[in-house]
Amino acid sequence: MSAPGLDPELLRAFVAVAEHLSFTRAAERLNRTQAAVSLQIRRLEDRLGTALFRRSTARVELSAAGEGFLTDARRILALSEQALARVAAQKLSGRVRIGVMEDYGTKVLPGLLAEVAERFPLVQIEMEIGLTARLLKRLGPSFDVVIAMHPAGTDAGEFVCAEEPVWVAAPGHAAEEIEPLPVALSNPDCLFRSWASAALDRAGGAWRLAYVSPSLAAVEAIVAQGLAVTVMKGSMVPPHLRRLPDGQGLPQLPDAEIRLHRAASLGPAEAMVVDMLAQRLAAGRRRPVASYL
Repeated sequence: MSAPGLDPELLRAFVAVAEHLSFTRAAERLNRTQAAVSLQIRRLEDRLGTALFRRSTARVELSAAGEGFLTDARRILALSEQALARVAAQKLSGRVRIGVMEDYGTKVLPGLLAEVAERFPLVQIEMEIGLTARLLKRLGPSFDVVIAMHPAGTDAGEFVCAEEPVWVAAPGHAAEEIEPLPVALSNPDCLFRSWASAALDRAGGAWRLAYVSPSLAAVEAIVAQGLAVTVMKGSMVPPHLRRLPDGQGLPQLPDAEIRLHRAASLGPAEAMVVDMLAQRLAAGRRRPVASYL
């Protein structure tokens, strides 16, 4: 015959008394009578077969066994709360609409969305890839959350991480030495296109916008053939391209930040999913992008 388990209510009473070292204050915290808390502690001590407290008329102290058991009691209660939270999350339903840049949408978010789907199986995820400026205009009506790039120092949204824009070319080619310099960039609303154009104009060298595409994959393909250089986030440079060293004739670009923007009003499911994305993004960007793939 198996022994009975530990009642969480008894553990909560024990932790409350241990933290306050007072049955009176523990009873107030638990909204119970002092007698009821004392009875719960006696029941727990009987179950464990040892005294958890040393009591006197002047004070209450943890026994040696009580000090050792306190860590276990807290861990058991924490695991219980986490399990209940996971079950509750799995019952949530709703729809979360995400707007995100192409590189984050293809290289960073897929792994995170798999975690979201596991934790919130009844929540529908919809994701649209686009340019920061266009996505932010639709925050609220079209998107519950937008993950966007900004110039460093912007205070809009929630900071996720810093990104370094870098010039990129193909290995085995020297597109950066062609005159006028051929550049492949995205549409006019692209922040990198604006920064690159302004920096090249200030530098005064001859250059031309040789290839334009809203697709990052198309731009990468052109650059990979040695036909042009482009600008990418330093953390996103794929193995088949090379980052051009600083000072190799191309102008320095401004620093960038990735920020998360929430719609003004979110339902419970949407808010929990966005919270999870924000936490995972902030933590995950400390790891290489390849860890998401």
